[in-house]
Amino acid sequence: MNKKPVNLGNNISFFDVFDLGMENRTGTYVIHDEKLTIVETSASPSIPYLLEGLKNLEIDPSEIHYIIVTHIHLDHAGGAGLLLKQCPNAKVIVHPRGFRHLIDPSRLIAGARLVYGDDFDRLYDPIYPIPEDRLIVKQDGETLEIGKRTLTFYDTPGHAKHHFSIHDSLSNGIFTGDTIGIYYQDVEEFDFFLPSTSPNQFDPDDMLHSLKKIEELNVSLIYFGHFGKSNNPSLVYSEIKKWLPVFVETGKEIYLEHKEMTLEELTPLISENLFGKIKAYLSEKNIPSNHKVYTILKLDIDVCSMGLADYFIRIENKK
Repeated sequence: MNKKPVNLGNNISFFDVFDLGMENRTGTYVIHDEKLTIVETSASPSIPYLLEGLKNLEIDPSEIHYIIVTHIHLDHAGGAGLLLKQCPNAKVIVHPRGFRHLIDPSRLIAGARLVYGDDFDRLYDPIYPIPEDRLIVKQDGETLEIGKRTLTFYDTPGHAKHHFSIHDSLSNGIFTGDTIGIYYQDVEEFDFFLPSTSPNQFDPDDMLHSLKKIEELNVSLIYFGHFGKSNNPSLVYSEIKKWLPVFVETGKEIYLEHKEMTLEELTPLISENLFGKIKAYLSEKNIPSNHKVYTILKLDIDVCSMGLADYFIRIENKK
């Protein structure tokens, strides 16, 4: 597998790093400025593809100044420690809540093993700790000058509490990680976006608050972690506002019917119901049932359903 980097304009390149071994799943952005900056590393099995992408751009890893991870979920930051071994002059920029987990990733690893079980090693191993002196924390509203542009970091919880989004002054674009969802570019017939409600810090109110925060910046472009650039922010906002209540209400209905069930028992019930609603929507849009998007969509909805079940269990436990 190999795809050449794409020039997105504004001196930003983008290439596929084949997260989970899948095309159009997770990408890495390269901001070409005086201080060369990367946004998102994906997991460690993606690092060879990332290094190949840099090679295709004629970039030596020693030229990289900053590696930014929007949040510390392993499909965005799991490979940061491995990549850093190839980038002697780089520092990793992380949300304040993610800082200690990159120094000691043991809890990240344990949590991912619970979700992915026997597949963990194949999908995410190895995960290396990052030395504290190679990390930079950015608080809400703080900036980073990398040359002709200013990057501004915004605390944007909802998908996770350790999540920030990064506004780029030159393109008037924003790197949103998973905060305002996933862009399924496998669906070429129309722009298809869904929220990402994965465990264990999903909060729909926080997600909508973060979406509003981004909306008020009046950005021109959205750079998704999954997958690529959208030049239609207003459509992104409206689609997430449409689908997030569907996700939450589906999870709530199943939970209220089966309060006695465990997380493991609730998840497949929510997933089946939610997947059915999404499939019906896509069918109305003339997307066939054997379309390639369903491979990754099924995986995503399983994880999102686990996050929904976890959310309602947490609410119940707080009573």
